[in-house]
Amino acid sequence: MNQVAYLNNQFIIAMPSLADPIFFHTVTYLCQHNKDGALGIVINRPSEMKLGEIFKQMNIGVTSLCAAEINVFSGGPVQQEHGFVLHTTEMVWDATMNVSDTVSLTTSRDVIEAIAVGEGPKKYLVALGYAGWGQGQLEQEILANNWLNSPYSQNVLFDTEINQRWQRAAEEIGIDINQLITQAGHA
Repeated sequence: MNQVAYLNNQFIIAMPSLADPIFFHTVTYLCQHNKDGALGIVINRPSEMKLGEIFKQMNIGVTSLCAAEINVFSGGPVQQEHGFVLHTTEMVWDATMNVSDTVSLTTSRDVIEAIAVGEGPKKYLVALGYAGWGQGQLEQEILANNWLNSPYSQNVLFDTEINQRWQRAAEEIGIDINQLITQAGHA
């Protein structure tokens, strides 16, 4: 029987040769990967929107002015009108999926309300949209050398400067991604 290794709670790092403008030089945190496909959040594509604009659109009162200045990310090209919050798991919200023991994905309003008043998760990233792959699609893209997978790192996800996450995610596994050749073959 062929055992498939799923990449839940891992990063996929766009290879330098991936020219698709949506995913060029991105790092995506995979929240769900199984036989039916994959769902991830791009963690290094800030949008022009700040979280304060989301609070305003949702008519949420704000007492945490620093939260209002947080970047909202472009999480991917699918359902860009929906919000997704990646966060540490110390709290549970109405619509939370635990990705691992340390990271959860929440899509409910209550987490945004808590962030607005400074009572949200200790560490979080808010994104609009997600990256999605159909059955076998991500595996084919990995075989085509579009992606490099690496273990999740809380430091990369929440603490590394946004413009350094692509390079830092690769460095976590000992790779200088800028030194990779753009073409590769398979035996």
